Amino acid sequence: MNFEHISVLLNECIESLNIKKNGIYIDGTMGGAGHSIQIAKALENTGQLICIDQDENAIKTGKERLACFNNVTFVHSNFSNINEIYNSLNLSNVGVDGILLDLGVSSHQLDEGYRGFSYMQDAPLDMRMDTRKEFSAYTVVNTYSKEELNRIISQYGEERWSKRIAEFIESERKIKPIETTFELVSIIKKAIPKGARIDGPHPAKRTFQAIRIEVNGELEILKDTITNMINILNKNGRIAIITFHSLEDRIVKNVFKELENPCICPRDLPICACGKKSLGKVITRKPIVPSKEELEINHRSRSAKLRVFERK
Repeated sequence: MNFEHISVLLNECIESLNIKKNGIYIDGTMGGAGHSIQIAKALENTGQLICIDQDENAIKTGKERLACFNNVTFVHSNFSNINEIYNSLNLSNVGVDGILLDLGVSSHQLDEGYRGFSYMQDAPLDMRMDTRKEFSAYTVVNTYSKEELNRIISQYGEERWSKRIAEFIESERKIKPIETTFELVSIIKKAIPKGARIDGPHPAKRTFQAIRIEVNGELEILKDTITNMINILNKNGRIAIITFHSLEDRIVKNVFKELENPCICPRDLPICACGKKSLGKVITRKPIVPSKEELEINHRSRSAKLRVFERK
């Protein structure tokens, strides 16, 4: 298995985490382990790195690439299960000094055609990050109502032609089930008028993004998970989150803002009466984005944004 991976905003992430040599750090989305390796290098033996990923291939690759470190723990799970992971590893006595989340689909998942993430390679409709689950892209495309398809393609993909795409999917699947990525791409191209397909990204990009988000529940879990993660950080501990589309970035931005200033009292009230206390401060008033040099090396980083929050 060749898990090719170029870590996005690598130096910026390591710098933002403000790593303590004896600290405890979590890479909640290990992927190809690029970020994890750099975190592990910054730690002494008294420090600890916990690598989490729901993709079995990522766990196998991470164990190989981090084999030279004896202070790394691997957890095959979704980062949304952070409270259970925290308790199972008995971290309550020591807390966590930093957490990294890279929310994008990994280069490996895109490049491994059989996973069904890519609209550029023909494969069964799958898109499961955790292959232990049965719910897949095939389920969404072939069983969701026209209205449900329109909703997720519009909401998660921000696709202006969502209604037509949903209608065309419904029409085609009456003839036969839609089974492969290229079958779906062909339907999407038919649904989007030719004039609208001339400029901009691949016509299937937004729909594939939407279905992937739905299959893996990516947005549903994010808000509560970020709050749970900040709650387990030690004083001055940091969480750094890389997003790849506006929906994720908006959630991260708003959660950070709310946790920095959760007070809901009227502005003209001289003293806070709601009792809500700030959990920390936003380090990145504007998101950190890839440099020109990084964009030239890794075109997949072009939509990446990094936001950082520090616990009080």
